Amino acid sequence: MTMDFSRRIYPLDTRELTEEQLAVVFAMTSRNPNAFDEIAKIVNEDKAADFHERWVLNYGHASVAEHAIIHMAVENVSRLACDTLEDNRLASYTEKSSRYQVLDRGSYHTPLELDKHSLMEVYKQSCEYLFEAYDECINRLQDYIGTSTPQRENERDQAYRLRLRRDAIDTSRFLLPASTLTNVGVTMNARSWEHAILKLLSSRIAEERDIGNIIKDQGRTITPTLIKYADRNEYLTSTRDALSVFTAESEPEIVHHGDVSARLVHYDNQAEIKLATSLLYSASLETYEDIWAKVCSMNDDSRHKVIRESLERLGPHDNPLRELETIEYTFELVMDYGAYREFKRHRMQTYLAQKPTVDLGYFVPQLIYDAGLQEEFHKAMDTSSNAYHKIHEELPDVAEYLITHAHMRRVLCKINLRECYHLFKLRTQPSAHFTIRRVMNQALDLVRECHPILFEFLRLR
Repeated sequence: MTMDFSRRIYPLDTRELTEEQLAVVFAMTSRNPNAFDEIAKIVNEDKAADFHERWVLNYGHASVAEHAIIHMAVENVSRLACDTLEDNRLASYTEKSSRYQVLDRGSYHTPLELDKHSLMEVYKQSCEYLFEAYDECINRLQDYIGTSTPQRENERDQAYRLRLRRDAIDTSRFLLPASTLTNVGVTMNARSWEHAILKLLSSRIAEERDIGNIIKDQGRTITPTLIKYADRNEYLTSTRDALSVFTAESEPEIVHHGDVSARLVHYDNQAEIKLATSLLYSASLETYEDIWAKVCSMNDDSRHKVIRESLERLGPHDNPLRELETIEYTFELVMDYGAYREFKRHRMQTYLAQKPTVDLGYFVPQLIYDAGLQEEFHKAMDTSSNAYHKIHEELPDVAEYLITHAHMRRVLCKINLRECYHLFKLRTQPSAHFTIRRVMNQALDLVRECHPILFEFLRLR
């Protein structure tokens, strides 16, 4: 029989094949010479389940599970739990925004750990107070902005009112606690879902364990086999407990309120040499050592010419070359919880966040001062802090629900140069939230001072 070697490119239809069947069809091509659509004819649901049980689960061919995709709608979970769900690099998330929507009173999670507990009333009173302060702040800021912000020429009345309301909401959201409910749409392959589920099931927080169990049950309606063994992970739980012993006595310096900040704690003194070597390596057939020696022998002008050749043609929507990933920077950032929740969306980086606390202080937006609402804002922060400390004495993990979006979070992050181009371009633009814009501008200034030539062609929006 004559083989047909003509090129064929076509989609496989998820209306005709389940996600698990699709994964098997792709997996079988490694040993089956037939076309994908021919293989699909012999892969029914039972055969797919048997295949995954044998090869993926028993023999560890986990990459096959990456072909099975689950789109999960997750509604009315706390922002604290949502942070854990979103702490998975290989996924896509779209979350309900507190910058553009007014959140209803009472839309906060009540932890199961507080059921019939004497501290339940302390928790609920704090959350209720914060939501009342949030509502009041929106109304009063909207009135103030209306007197201080003129309507633009040809701006419609409705558009003007929406702009005022949006600015009021954007500042008022600092008052919202981490217990605030949110919705998030998550797209992830089955291999990543298994890891996400086991992290949730290994949590110290009951809500996150419940979410893990529900996602596992609902996910199995799409991929019955691939995630069925996701379970609590002893390594994660025991290692977390073991490390906490070393830091049990550590106490952060208590700050009543503060500002965002960035510190560059590690960078490569030979970054220019390393980048030029990497750029020439891809275009050469010599060894890395030989190219390194040649670059080291270059003067600064020659080395800078190599770097400029790789960056000067960058357009506004171009990604720089992959070679830039060989250069890395490590920052310690202190930012408000709201900014942190935006920052962690940049999943190409490696970020390590410390536990949420009220003891690093909180950020007060300038608009709060301008409108004369600082006394009310400080009172809300005191309410959060007092309830946090009362609950922390008995239930430290539950206390985390009471930090507000104004409270500071300390984060260690390692970011390569290529991701720096994306991160700084996006988070320093005028439409970015003002606190993440502030901390990102600080970080950008630090790396520009160290390596001006590497950031010469970073074109900000």
